[in-house]
Amino acid sequence: MKAPRSSAGFTLIEVVLAMGVLVLGMTMLISLFTFGAALSRTAELRTAAASAIDAVMADLEETLFPIDEETGEVGEPEPIVERPVPGSPGVVYSAEPVPNPDEPREYRVEIVMTWKSSGVRRARTFETLMLREIPFGERMRRRFVERTLR
Repeated sequence: MKAPRSSAGFTLIEVVLAMGVLVLGMTMLISLFTFGAALSRTAELRTAAASAIDAVMADLEETLFPIDEETGEVGEPEPIVERPVPGSPGVVYSAEPVPNPDEPREYRVEIVMTWKSSGVRRARTFETLMLREIPFGERMRRRFVERTLR
């Protein structure tokens, strides 16, 4: 009498099919990690760009309109050429103020930020409106510091 055939093992087709499912799943996981890393890098670059723009605007508010030492009044702005962006190494900006003929205190300022990425020089341009006035920090210094010195 013959012994019954044992069916406790896997067939070759089942093993190959299981390996295919495993490879497909691993491929999907790796692609998700790659996609997540790209999103994270994009978010990091956007945050750095926003920080650089904030730093440029703060620098412009404090330095674009020089204060006359003798009179204490705000002078006419001068163009800024290739000034380093505070807190962003390797990034420089230039700013060209253009007065508004209808409003003498108002200036349209074109700002060009440049940097090197992967050996290629890159640039972005944006515009803003600024008023020719004493900067906030200077106003506070005059109001509180000079008052206490008198």
